Amino acid sequence: MKIYDAVVIGAGVTGCAVARELSRHEGRFLVVERAPDVCEGTSKANSAIIHAGFDAEPGTLKAEMNVRGNLMMDRLSKELDIPFKRIGALVVCLREEELPKLRELYDRGIANGVPGLSLLSGDEARAIEPNLTGEVCGALLAKSSGVVCPFELTLGLGESAAINGVEFRFDTKVSGLRRDGGLWAVETWSGDILAKTVVNAAGVYAGELHNMVCEDKLHITPRKGEYCLLDKTAGGHVSHTVFQLPGKLGKGVLVSPTVHGNLLVGPTAMDVDDPETAATTAGGLKEVAEKSGWAVKNVPMRQVITSFMGLRAHEDKDDFILGESVEGFFDAAGIESPGLTSAPAIGEHIAKLIAEKLGLKPNRSFEPIRRGVPKVAEMPIAERAALIEKDPRYGNIICRCEEVSEGEILDAVKGVLGAKTLDGVKRRTRAGMGRCQAGFCSPRVMEILSRELSLDLTEIRKSGKDSQIVLEKTRKEVGPNGA
Repeated sequence: MKIYDAVVIGAGVTGCAVARELSRHEGRFLVVERAPDVCEGTSKANSAIIHAGFDAEPGTLKAEMNVRGNLMMDRLSKELDIPFKRIGALVVCLREEELPKLRELYDRGIANGVPGLSLLSGDEARAIEPNLTGEVCGALLAKSSGVVCPFELTLGLGESAAINGVEFRFDTKVSGLRRDGGLWAVETWSGDILAKTVVNAAGVYAGELHNMVCEDKLHITPRKGEYCLLDKTAGGHVSHTVFQLPGKLGKGVLVSPTVHGNLLVGPTAMDVDDPETAATTAGGLKEVAEKSGWAVKNVPMRQVITSFMGLRAHEDKDDFILGESVEGFFDAAGIESPGLTSAPAIGEHIAKLIAEKLGLKPNRSFEPIRRGVPKVAEMPIAERAALIEKDPRYGNIICRCEEVSEGEILDAVKGVLGAKTLDGVKRRTRAGMGRCQAGFCSPRVMEILSRELSLDLTEIRKSGKDSQIVLEKTRKEVGPNGA
């Protein structure tokens, strides 16, 4: 049986970041994921913010990884061919008596080494963000904050890892862990996998895996957050990410442009018991609409095109759990906000520990450059025309809302970690993410998936194995006379 130097459990942004950093070394590495694709858990449903690093307590792993991860994003966005914009963030104060808390955030950011911080009066904040309400009496400006596409960041990290030799196994749930002759036996639905080291990057399930092998138990609470995504016509309502002063459950309801030009509003924060919950609620979405209006006036909620819910993995100690917890077992657990920002730094940190433990040599053929699916609609006219002339399928528009072509969808399906579901295509190309929310393009995307993967339409899924779209084929029986 093949023995891996490291098995990473979880193909979210943290697991993919660890895998990419491991691939900078010579060795055998494997990522196992219970879902059919990367980015199926917490990584797919979050605020898509690259946080500056002023919120975490100085001296914590959250603070260290946040600031380091933020600094890594400019290089990563170029290497991985992903959209990233440093638009800056404002944390606004709505009550005069809470202005000292704003100063505390500023001082914390300075202690964490965050650049580009300044305190503004309410009028100064409205001068750069005119749609702030009159109740805003002060603000913290963080110029290093930004926005990214969480799907493309996770895909970029995962595909880069795969390009550099990391194996991926999807639809592979880990059911147990045990020591076997000085190695780890990772028990899965499809048999055991042997490894010298294991990385626990399982998101809301990381506590379960940790507690299988460690005496000091973790307690991770799924923290539910609901969001509304608005049409691109609302994307210019604010130009910065607008936060309200953080509370006990997080940074509160934000209003922010997205990297693709939409407007994002949310999240709520509610601790839940079920790590599988996925439903939004009328009450939660009402809360999003109401609380967003405290800081930003006239948020055009009539332009909501979809709502969604995400879970954050909150650990009781309110910090990341990183490092070797028992012999050869490395935790990357309790990764909640600012987890998306911190993921590249977490990957770097965990991979370095494993490389030192195993004495791994540098991979001198490591290729840092990964190219994503081309965005035909964003190309200069001459470049687009040349591409279409070479392959007319890039001129066959499948998703009209986002102007996604058949050629792009084919690239997504045939890529390094190719899409196998409607959501897989959507996250790689944005087909189905526009105003109609896949109302028109889904049948055509399904036809392409069916054709390219040699699947019957009844086998095409939205995401997981239980998300069948076409339940059964209907055939019209033709009689001898054509009746």
